[in-house]
Amino acid sequence: MKLGIVGLPNVGKSTLFNAITQAGAESANYPFCTIDPNVGMVAVPDERLQPLTDLYHAKKTTPAVVEFVDIAGLVRGASKGEGLGNKFLSHIREVDAIVHVVRCFDNDNIVHVEGSVDPARDIETINLELILADIEHLERRLERTRKAAKADKKLNKDVEILEALKAHLEEGKTARTFEGFGEDEDVIRVVNESDLLSAKKVIYAANMDEAGFTGDAAENERLKAVQAIADAEGAMVLPICAKLEEDIAGMDAEEKEMFLSELGLHESGLDRLIKVCYDLLGLMSYLTAGEQEGRAWTIEKGTKAPQAAGKIHTDFERGFIKAEVVNYQDLLDCGSYAGAREKGLVRMEGKDYVVRDGDVILFRFNV
Repeated sequence: MKLGIVGLPNVGKSTLFNAITQAGAESANYPFCTIDPNVGMVAVPDERLQPLTDLYHAKKTTPAVVEFVDIAGLVRGASKGEGLGNKFLSHIREVDAIVHVVRCFDNDNIVHVEGSVDPARDIETINLELILADIEHLERRLERTRKAAKADKKLNKDVEILEALKAHLEEGKTARTFEGFGEDEDVIRVVNESDLLSAKKVIYAANMDEAGFTGDAAENERLKAVQAIADAEGAMVLPICAKLEEDIAGMDAEEKEMFLSELGLHESGLDRLIKVCYDLLGLMSYLTAGEQEGRAWTIEKGTKAPQAAGKIHTDFERGFIKAEVVNYQDLLDCGSYAGAREKGLVRMEGKDYVVRDGDVILFRFNV
């Protein structure tokens, strides 16, 4: 899973990225201090992994990982190459989903590129640049499809959808709000094949100062403005304080737990962000365990056993015979794999089995 952190300059993208990855991306108070995207691999929090590793006395624990990419700050006119626009847009095209950091705090010492803090305007600025880039991209596709449709009448349906989609974008609306996207199979196929920036799923990270973050969210007008936009397009909002996250990132486990407890939180913003991203992209984890390693593997919900096996190695999918499956909690309660088998809790599943979150699986294969 690859997530792109985007936003206007000086909204807290690199501060959040630093907290997420502890990578120390340069985070200066001027536009474009992030030109080439910083990339960081982050472990997906999963409280099941350590008990599983302990149960098997495994030599190591390997969590599932998420790749975060800190992308250069965007400005008005990026779709026409302003600032670092073209580079910025090409980096966004490569990610699975967008974490759009929106500034929801005042600070006279941190310059806002537009001169004032207005979350709704800032979101519109970035969305508009993505939409303008999409229109240009779509015009080329539409021209090619019209030519191809002269020889293949089946493509007339695609032309019809592309024309409607272009009209939708020209109204200043994102592709993800296009009628039928998420429901109509033809629309989903055409939009996905078009590789549009504004079709990508998005999480709005409402970046607040500590006072705003720990205060009453219902009274925060800026947060409410972000939530209203997200509700209208079926996106998610995650209130966050990037500066607090940066402080938390430098703490050991005990300090972190105490600090979060004082704030009335059970988990860090990073953990919440990853979980929200998992939900947004329809992902889950299954587990494997043995003497060498306890490990989590990321798959899409609805994945069948052979394809899940293929995440480990293509040979596992190619030569799939069966999967021995036991529920994580059942395995833990029985105290051993042998104990779970004795109680009839280990199931033999075939190629049509849909893997569930928390399944502990041993694949049988032959190549």
